This record gives sequence, C-alpha cells and structure tokens, in this order.
Amino acid sequence: MLKENYDMVAEKVRAACERSGRNPEEVTIIAVSKTKPLEDVVELSRHGVTDFGENKVQELCSKYEAIENPVRWHLIGHLQTNKVKYIVDKVALIHSVDSLKLAKQISKEAVKKQVTVPVLIQVNVAEEETKFGLESTDEVMELVQETAKLPNISIQGLMTIAPFVDDPEDNRKYFRQLKQLFIDIDKKNFDNVTMKILSMGMTNDYEVAVEEGATMVRVGTGIFGARNYNI
Repeated sequence: MLKENYDMVAEKVRAACERSGRNPEEVTIIAVSKTKPLEDVVELSRHGVTDFGENKVQELCSKYEAIENPVRWHLIGHLQTNKVKYIVDKVALIHSVDSLKLAKQISKEAVKKQVTVPVLIQVNVAEEETKFGLESTDEVMELVQETAKLPNISIQGLMTIAPFVDDPEDNRKYFRQLKQLFIDIDKKNFDNVTMKILSMGMTNDYEVAVEEGATMVRVGTGIFGARNYNI
C-alpha cells in the first residue's frame, strides 16, 4: 500500500507540474516518516524513494543508524541548539533554521565535524502564533545575510508550513508570497546563498504548492497514513 500511495502522490505532482508548465523532475517528494517504523522506510527505499523527513532529532538518528539502504534524511521539525551536534553530519538538509543563534550553532558543529550543512530559512508566511519561523521580510533578509557569513553552512532556499485548511486554495496566497520572497532574495546575489530550494506544501495542499513553485513537498499522511503519536 505504501508504494501505491507514493506513486499516487508522484502522479499528482506530475499533474500539477503539467498544469503549471513545469518539469516534474524539478520537484522532490519528501516522504515524512516521523512516528513510522523503519520497515516502512526500508520498503519505500526499495521502491526507489530516496528522501525522507523527520521532525525529531532522536528519531532521525535512530533510523539513520539502522537503515542500510542509501537514503537522504531531512530534518523538517523545529531544531533546538543543544541537538544540533547529533545531526550535522547525518542530514542532507535542515529545513527549519529560524534564528541566528541556531545558524551559529549549526556552523560551529559543522566546523568541528568538517562538513558543510545545507539549510533552509523557515518563514512563517501566515504569521501563525503556533508556528516557528520568521514573519517579516526584513527579518528574513537579515538572517540570510548574517547566516551567509558563517563557515560550513550553506543557505539553499526557504521553507514554510502553511496553515491547515479545509480548502487548499486558501493557502495559494501564502505559497505565492514565499515564492516572491525567494525571487527577491535570489536577486540580491548574496555570497554563499543559492536560492534553489522552495520547501512548501504538505499532504492536504502540496498540489497547490507545486503549482506555485515548490521544489520540495513534505508528504506524510498521504503516503504513510495517519500517524501514531503514542510511540
């Protein structure tokens, strides 16, 4: 069932690309495996899925250590500075950088482990009180500029978590806003900043996100089914 679910998501991504005149190869589907057993990840990896997202450092690390198939791990949840040291050499991408303090810690630990860590700046486009991320354009620009000066950290784009809505169309305006900010930052030509990744869209709205320019969508329930939060 997992493989069929993934293929259905991939087909919907292809259709959304077709509607918006995009190449489906521009969009990476991140299978959000948080709270799901390692066997599910293994099954999908054998199906050719390479990108998996986790919210919690501990869960990412345990799956990283246990899996033999080559996969790319994405940290998509809020990252505390005291957990950074555990993942800088394990993740393909950190989606959730929302402060200079966190960026400095990532840089510090990356230098220690002699790796360069790709990151996205998290933007709270809808300005929801319950969400992490920067709210104003000025804040985002400042964080991008300051983070770009740090060693062993590479800004590669932006991420947002849009509101949970009944009608995905309600989030189109937020995806458009993030895409515009993405373009504006790219035009600045900051050193050590490459605006190539736009991580936006989840199970209930990823098709709209793709139509508005997402290059990564984070799909959990749509692939794995409902989550178990009791583990």
